[in-house]
Amino acid sequence: MKLLILFIAVPLIEIGLFIQVGGWLGLWPTLAIVVLTAIAGTALVRSQGARAMAQLRTSFDDLRDPTEPLAHGAMILFSGALLLTPGFFTDFVGFALLVPAVRRAVLRELKKRINLQTVHADRGWRPQDETIIEGTLSEDTSDRPAGPSGWTRD
Repeated sequence: MKLLILFIAVPLIEIGLFIQVGGWLGLWPTLAIVVLTAIAGTALVRSQGARAMAQLRTSFDDLRDPTEPLAHGAMILFSGALLLTPGFFTDFVGFALLVPAVRRAVLRELKKRINLQTVHADRGWRPQDETIIEGTLSEDTSDRPAGPSGWTRD
């Protein structure tokens, strides 16, 4: 139900803002603002997205939890979609999501609503069943044709 209200409210807000701004500035300046915000937003999203990708790579390289860089990257992606959507309200929200402090605040609120569960893997993996099947490995030097995988059956 909330999503339905959002899909109805956002276009109504945009239409109202277009009418108000268009009445104050006129048609061409209003259209110029919409185009310029899309261009500026695209440039900002590109630079912020590159920074978020670098932070994500660093978290993977350092074996740290990548949740925060992934969330920032998702918000930057969403911001880009909002900035490319014509409108003043969506541009405002899109530019707001490009501010790191705003993204941190949104992430903090999301963390309150999401129950996160993690699994820690034991690096010294052992089978649950302590039965170990031993075998030997030897290279097949016979002239038998191997299957497509290179394995043969004895």
